[in-house]
Amino acid sequence: MGAQLRVYKRRIRSVSATKKITKAMEMIAASRVVKAQRKVAASTPYATELTRAVTAVGTGSNTKHPLTTEAENPARAAVLLLTSDRGLAGAFNSNAIKAAEQLTERLERDGKQVETYIVGRRGVAHYNFRERKVAETFTGFTDEPTYADAKKVAAPLIEAIEKETAEGGVDELHIVFTEFVSMMTQTALDARLLPLRLEEVAEQAPKGEILPLYDFEPSAEDVLDALLPRYVESRIYNALLQSAASKHAATRRAMKSATDNAGELINTLSRLANAARQAEITQEISEIVGGASALADATAGSDR
Repeated sequence: MGAQLRVYKRRIRSVSATKKITKAMEMIAASRVVKAQRKVAASTPYATELTRAVTAVGTGSNTKHPLTTEAENPARAAVLLLTSDRGLAGAFNSNAIKAAEQLTERLERDGKQVETYIVGRRGVAHYNFRERKVAETFTGFTDEPTYADAKKVAAPLIEAIEKETAEGGVDELHIVFTEFVSMMTQTALDARLLPLRLEEVAEQAPKGEILPLYDFEPSAEDVLDALLPRYVESRIYNALLQSAASKHAATRRAMKSATDNAGELINTLSRLANAARQAEITQEISEIVGGASALADATAGSDR
């Protein structure tokens, strides 16, 4: 019985140590998600206004440009998948990977060859384990991405969209990331960055709003050439921030669940340990009483 009690106490110490770790990780994630939310709120207006500016240039000119003009028969597409470098975030990475795989299947059904670019070690490990071809990978900055990281990710994508498909370029650019809706809700979604769907952007604008008129200097094509990298970089940067905030929120929720489960397990083990201790005490009392009774019977027999 004593051995069983020692086992319970050892497990309680082990679970208690785990609980301290998960509680600390929960608090760290809670502090990081607040900072990430602020960055998302700060970057979203810039990305939105830049998209509207590109839309205004696209609708106000007849220039054919990769930013606003769709290919007649698109043959190749690039998919950028945003995951995290670390795990312990529930279904955060698996949902994003699943959305990317569904998008890839949809593009391949349309007859397009897909080039995959991945941000985050979790996504890279998933594709490497399944021996799937990846064009380029980026790791080491998913928890706190900067604009410089977004430029590094955007550079090969911009180069691919500017190339002809015969030379290894792509006709479309898609991104898969996790949108931060709230502390409890994060949604994995895909969006097409290029070519920009001007109709969809126009529908998102407030009804009745009059779009400003622009004069393009030196030309609309030169303006679009200048806006192309800024547009891609800003959209990728905003998606990286959204993904980081979603990851921290998912980690906080997962660690809180782990902490609560550890507390319940400690309570259960404590009850079992108390029951084992009580059984041990009862057994010792029974042995003492039995020994005293045996000694009394032996003494009474010698007196006779």
